[in-house]
Amino acid sequence: MGTAFDYICFMKAMLFAAGLGTRLKPFTDSHPKALAEVNGKTLLEWNVRYLQRFGIKEVIVNVHHFADQIEQVINDNKGWGSNIIISDERGDVLETGGGLKKASEYFGWGMPFVVMNVDVLTNLDLGKMIEAHFNSSAMATLAVMKRESSRQLLFDKNMLLCGWANNLTGEQRISREVTRMQPFAFSGIQVLSPSILSMPFTGKFSMIDVYLHFAKTDMIKGYDHTGDLFIDVGKPESLEKAADLFS
Repeated sequence: MGTAFDYICFMKAMLFAAGLGTRLKPFTDSHPKALAEVNGKTLLEWNVRYLQRFGIKEVIVNVHHFADQIEQVINDNKGWGSNIIISDERGDVLETGGGLKKASEYFGWGMPFVVMNVDVLTNLDLGKMIEAHFNSSAMATLAVMKRESSRQLLFDKNMLLCGWANNLTGEQRISREVTRMQPFAFSGIQVLSPSILSMPFTGKFSMIDVYLHFAKTDMIKGYDHTGDLFIDVGKPESLEKAADLFS
């Protein structure tokens, strides 16, 4: 049996880049959020290069908002050395779950794969996270942190997903009842087994819906990377902070 590192060069990844990026207005009035820049590099380039550091050079990027601009930048830069496939959502943005389901045909022959939001930057050791996924029988491994967030995922003592909470409204969605649940903020990075693609949803839906559904019967695990550098580059002021953290 090989290890995760024997297979990682065959793995693919998907970057969610189709969103409207409303929090990044006015930039996103005329550009996609994926092309916002941090220290002279777009968020898209940052994350393509991040994946390359762990041997992943086959990348699917979904597009909707100013899709032509993303395609142009990828073509002009020859994918920064990666093979980038476009999953076209120009007709209707499908959110994270719908976007992954639409792109499922690109994932091929049964290897686990990485999915991440294009607007997060981190120094998370993705190789260790992938290894943790290979060493478990999890359907999904979700990068999570102990940090402030309006919405949090809830895990049991073994870091198995139990539910979701909106701290602003008090809403909770519980998949499994346990005595004690611990909250973590989701980092928008996940390693997924191909079985996740059997998700019983259609159209426009979130990956959170998928995880809460499968958590009732399958192993959806959290991977705690508290202490790593991490920033959700969703607002103009976070672009400035990211420039200080990532160079």
